[in-house]
Amino acid sequence: MTSRYDNVNHVPREALGVLAGGILGMMVAMAIGRFVFAPILPMMQRDLGLTHATAGWLASLNYLGYLAGAVGCSLRPKLLRSGTFNLGALVVSVGTTFLMGAATSPAGWGLLRFLSGTASAVLFVAISIEVSEAMARAGFERLTGALYGGIGLGIAVTGTVAPMLDTVGGWRAAWFGMGALAVLLSLAGIALAHKRGPALYIPGRPENVHGDLGSIRLLAAAYFLQGLGYVVSVTFIVAMVARTPGLESFAPWSWVAVGLAAAPSTLLWQMAGERIGVKGALFLAYVIQCVGILVGVRADSVLLVCVSAGLFGGTMLGVVTLAMAEGSRRAGPDARRAAAILTACFGAGQVLGPPIAGRLADARGNFTLSLLLAAGAIAAGAILIAIDKNFVGPPRGPRDKPSRDKPLTCVSRAGILPLL
Repeated sequence: MTSRYDNVNHVPREALGVLAGGILGMMVAMAIGRFVFAPILPMMQRDLGLTHATAGWLASLNYLGYLAGAVGCSLRPKLLRSGTFNLGALVVSVGTTFLMGAATSPAGWGLLRFLSGTASAVLFVAISIEVSEAMARAGFERLTGALYGGIGLGIAVTGTVAPMLDTVGGWRAAWFGMGALAVLLSLAGIALAHKRGPALYIPGRPENVHGDLGSIRLLAAAYFLQGLGYVVSVTFIVAMVARTPGLESFAPWSWVAVGLAAAPSTLLWQMAGERIGVKGALFLAYVIQCVGILVGVRADSVLLVCVSAGLFGGTMLGVVTLAMAEGSRRAGPDARRAAAILTACFGAGQVLGPPIAGRLADARGNFTLSLLLAAGAIAAGAILIAIDKNFVGPPRGPRDKPSRDKPLTCVSRAGILPLL
């Protein structure tokens, strides 16, 4: 018997519009608001002499703002009922991107990156809830994972556009151009996703019910190490390639490779988790990412850069999706608190990683040690996943396979917190 999930062409037009608008929103909130610093960083270093250490601190402030926004959303979820509040977050996200091209000091850039991170977290939560509710109403919850492909797609787009803007007016033109791109994507997303139907559902906190939060300790530790390790590559990959002799012109395309690999990854890792179990899929993702980072240590050709970027980009969203889904499963009615704990651990790793990597790179003149330490953190995370006995085993037969109506996903009525 054919399920509604198999007949993707039968998805109601309204739900597809919300999904498409959400994908564009993720491009604005995440690919631009969060990650566009990566392809523009080499321009700022070339034109302004920005050190790796300063770049690390700017990245760290963005991640700190994102963590603050994530925690704020978990503590005051009712704010997301306000269209004015969400629109304000969008204005802040776009506005801070523009202002990065006008600011002239590390202090100003740091403040803008912090505010941009906070706005990105709010937008991520609002968009995730909006799209998940629309797809649930249409009976196609399983397609919600496609939303996060917008992050990878946006990374690929910004990696393509950034060098074009650089030829126009250097780092300032890049920031102004990305701000203009954010405006266009925002208007298109709003037009596509114009909401009809029931009001936005904001999950409340269950009263007098508690899950087993102790069961996520090893998972949380592994997730902290993921944040600590992956953030080195996501922050500095373009800058590293830009400083590799013979690969200077290919640097922005390394970011495109990351995005193209990331775009389909959430759906692919979701399917892997359903087929071989979350533990097997998560361990595999950690190992592949570790290998990708290690390849980057000796990436002195276009082929090796693409391999490194592909392995890294193809796993960074998958690890987060699987870990958040597993934490939600273990915590049961306490899924919101589990998501908050996991997000805090991951966020702490993200905040610590860039300044350490930047200082080491400045001191040693290259990123070799920084990448080796990042790979070590990911490898340690893989070991924790391997020894964690709280995972459910992989499906053994038809009866054990996940229901199409209840797919493996980090989006649920238990609560949504930012992934990255």
